[in-house]
Amino acid sequence: MGLLGSAIADRLSAAGYTVVGYDLIPERRRGADSAQEVIGKCQTTFLCLPTSDVVAQVIGSVKPAAGITMVDCTTGEPESMAAMGEKLAKSGVDYLDATVLGSSKVVRSGAAVVMAGGRRESFDAASPLFRTFASRAFYLGPFGAGARMKLVVNLALGLHRAVLAETLAFAHACEVSPTVALEVLKAGAAYSRVMEDKGEKMLHHDFTVEARLSQHLKDVRLILDAAAAKHAKTPLSQVHRQLLEGLVTAGYGDADNSAIMMAYEQG
Repeated sequence: MGLLGSAIADRLSAAGYTVVGYDLIPERRRGADSAQEVIGKCQTTFLCLPTSDVVAQVIGSVKPAAGITMVDCTTGEPESMAAMGEKLAKSGVDYLDATVLGSSKVVRSGAAVVMAGGRRESFDAASPLFRTFASRAFYLGPFGAGARMKLVVNLALGLHRAVLAETLAFAHACEVSPTVALEVLKAGAAYSRVMEDKGEKMLHHDFTVEARLSQHLKDVRLILDAAAAKHAKTPLSQVHRQLLEGLVTAGYGDADNSAIMMAYEQG
């Protein structure tokens, strides 16, 4: 379940749905002691896992019945997710790669965005569930389309955080109050939603985790792999990867992704 899965589960429960959940960490479990038990009890199963490889391992370890739906919220490798959808379809299992834009905090506020690929009928059937934690849900096309869109969004979102961190560090170096700089930035054309979500956390070094920095490094690596396969130029993402790798080495992997700020404050 993790941070994202726990937040989705709480929103579903609050909306009146019966939720059964499994996690490797016993404290996060909700009435199930195995993934198979969840699959056996639920018509719709949400997967919120670290990587596509872990998704494949979990799905390979269970026996889903024909007619159920698997909603995969993992930020994973698009081609792997597309292949998983095709494979499950042959067994009569519906699959959506329904990636989520928004941290666990955003999900808990009901303001996330869902980007989904798969059968349109499956998306329409799952839409009431999405509405419990998302303000918008986009159907983007066949299997893998949601995963591709998530990488596009994460490229921009991650660089927005890095740019904000660099800007605040530059303000400090120029003897401009970073707190004042943030307010000015938010007031004009330089505004980004990231300033609302991560600005204060950067200023106060509040790296209480909402979305882990190491997870975003995984996403940036996926972005760069996809870019190489499609011959897309991504020089800024290459620099971003280097910054994130340095922070993971320095021990910030389990911190919130706003800890990108520390890339500009370490010697």
